[in-house]
Amino acid sequence: MLHPKQFKVNEAWIAFQLNDAPIRVGADGDFNCLALMDAASCFLLSSVLVPAHEAEVSRIEAGRLLKDGQAHKQRLPKKLFVPNELAAENLMLESQGHGITVARIAEKQLSIFIREARELFKERFG
Repeated sequence: MLHPKQFKVNEAWIAFQLNDAPIRVGADGDFNCLALMDAASCFLLSSVLVPAHEAEVSRIEAGRLLKDGQAHKQRLPKKLFVPNELAAENLMLESQGHGITVARIAEKQLSIFIREARELFKERFG
C-alpha cells in the first residue's frame, strides 16, 4: 500500500476523479471533476471539469492540467499514478510526452491520498 511518507514533494502526482456522481452545472449539463494531487503533500495542484458525456479529458485539457500543476513548483513530477478505473489515455499520453513515467494502479491503493479530498468535495458540491 502506498503512503505519502514514501514520496518527496513533487516527485509523484496522482490523477483521480473527485466526484463519485456527475455534478449538474446549471444549463451546461453534467460534469465530472478530474484532479491532480501531489502524492507527498496531498495538495490539489489542478482540476478540470469534463462533460459527463465525454469519455475522458481532451489532450488540450490534459496539457493544461499538467501546466497548472507545474506552476506550483516550476517543474513536473517524475511519476504520475492513474487509477485503473479512470479513463485517462489523453492525460497519460500528454504526461509521457513530457517525460513523466505513468503507472496504472488500483484506486483502492490510492485511497489514503484521495479519500479526504473526495469527502470535502462531496460536502461542498453534494
